[in-house]
Amino acid sequence: MKHNVILVVLDGLNFEVARLAMGHLQAYVSAERAALYKLTCELPALSRPLYECILTGVPPIESGIVHNNVSRLSNQRSVFHYARDAGLSTAAAAYHWISELYNRSPFVIARDRHTLAGDLPIQYGHFYWSDHYPDSHLFADAESLRLAHKPNFLLVHPMNIDDAGHKHGLDTAQYRNSARSADIILADYLQGWLQAGYQVLVTADHGMNNDRSHNGLLPEEREVPLFVLGDAFSLNPDVMPKQLELCGTICELLGVAHDKPLCRELLRPAP
Repeated sequence: MKHNVILVVLDGLNFEVARLAMGHLQAYVSAERAALYKLTCELPALSRPLYECILTGVPPIESGIVHNNVSRLSNQRSVFHYARDAGLSTAAAAYHWISELYNRSPFVIARDRHTLAGDLPIQYGHFYWSDHYPDSHLFADAESLRLAHKPNFLLVHPMNIDDAGHKHGLDTAQYRNSARSADIILADYLQGWLQAGYQVLVTADHGMNNDRSHNGLLPEEREVPLFVLGDAFSLNPDVMPKQLELCGTICELLGVAHDKPLCRELLRPAP
């Protein structure tokens, strides 16, 4: 199995809001061209620990990235490492913590904002550092990387949903509308990605609560969506994937050697 993969992490997106507010993604589900699954995020339900979890398949209490202020390079093997070591190309348009985890730490704006370095795990990157950096700009950053470099693995990581949740809370028009906005932006790109042969996963690191935060055990903080689109996916509605299995599943799609847990049932059996 060798496919190119795009992973979209919509930071802070709660499952129920994704299910009810993201009409374009749900149109693919209704047409049986995508599937939506509910994931329960690992603990703690915080951003940097869960970026590491998604991209390495290692829970925070084992990775040591246990809160947002742990600022250092990861000591785990990530999707970026496996892909690069297999001779594939990698790219990310993402929050600067991703650069700090897998490329260089600390993040130096003038050096790391725009990355072009074949020897780093993330070879091509556009990284931002303000939570209100517009999602529209971030998706455009990602598409510029895709068109210029044709990466085998591309991470797309916008922050406006999480930003709206921290400012206004879960049960607010602002939070729901930020999810609707991300869905509309995705509509500009999804068809082109799929036509180019990419397998697409759209998920979140954690959810949000009415206290305008996340870090606890409430379902609204821990339950996040996983949309999968592409002909490599089984679209089996009975599959129960785990957040820890995303790294290994993506490696499987890329066709690279790895030693991570994966959800094989998420994938269509090889002919």
